[in-house]
Amino acid sequence: MKRRELITLLSAAAAWPLNARAQQTGRLPTIGFLGAATAAVWAPWTAAFEKRLRELGWIEGRNVAIEYRWAEGRPEGYAEIAAEFVQLKVDVIVTTGAAALAAKQTTSVIPIVFAVANDPIGSGLVAGLARPGGNVTGLSVQARDLAGKRLEFFREVVTDLRRLAILANVGYAAAVLEMGEAQAAAGSLGLEVITLEVRRAEDIAPAFEALKGRAQALYVVTADPLLITNRIRINTLANIARLPMITTQREFVEAGGLMSYGPNYSGLFHHAADYVDKILRGAKPADIPVEQPTKFELVVNLTTAKALGLTIPESFLLRADEVIE
Repeated sequence: MKRRELITLLSAAAAWPLNARAQQTGRLPTIGFLGAATAAVWAPWTAAFEKRLRELGWIEGRNVAIEYRWAEGRPEGYAEIAAEFVQLKVDVIVTTGAAALAAKQTTSVIPIVFAVANDPIGSGLVAGLARPGGNVTGLSVQARDLAGKRLEFFREVVTDLRRLAILANVGYAAAVLEMGEAQAAAGSLGLEVITLEVRRAEDIAPAFEALKGRAQALYVVTADPLLITNRIRINTLANIARLPMITTQREFVEAGGLMSYGPNYSGLFHHAADYVDKILRGAKPADIPVEQPTKFELVVNLTTAKALGLTIPESFLLRADEVIE
């Protein structure tokens, strides 16, 4: 067999599940993309996902279709959108944490890929990391395991830290888990903790008002659509109150927060496209292991530090993965 014929044959074999599906349905294989927040908030993550798809040979409108839907921070919208995807008969659903759980409760047939999930086993998304079982797989950030490390970094910057406020959306189960981990880590460091519990955007300003004079710094649990959508408001209120702030996501720091430590979410969405590629080529979610990030980024906003009157040691800045000036 000639080399060109062999390559053609192998390429056709690799794409067989896709071609078979397309022939049976008369349409392009379709990805249902369920964004938990707004399109604007998720824009960097969406771009990373699309970029990786193109690298893998999936061109939107040519050999794949993507149906985007945005819950805009409304958890009650997850099930509605998942039901719509079932009606559309999409070939795979891509989303995150709580939205993935709503999708799983809506369909046990359509493959689901979560780009981010804090506790996929505890939440019931998967049976195990090595063998997820069922129709769901993806990427686990295990965010609450990093709470202690964040506070260690934070104390290097806020050296006289004694009283810490923790802000979380208690309507989001994963945020409650991380809040508990942060409280435990703070307690082991001898810090007094004040918890700020919110459920709606309207709760954020009153929470800061109630905090006046009670804390020296703020830990924001940001692994949920409500707080990431309202990150500029939270940053503004924290900076007005002259509260140094650490978060789990770099997007807060890019918008004026002080510092973050956690996985790169754009990188997670980029890698989620690899899962989608495997599924569209015939792999089953039950057989694709859930992966965890091995690299975590420390990001510091030096402009915000100066505005807060903080002097960050040069040795600390040298350890940061990115310094925003």
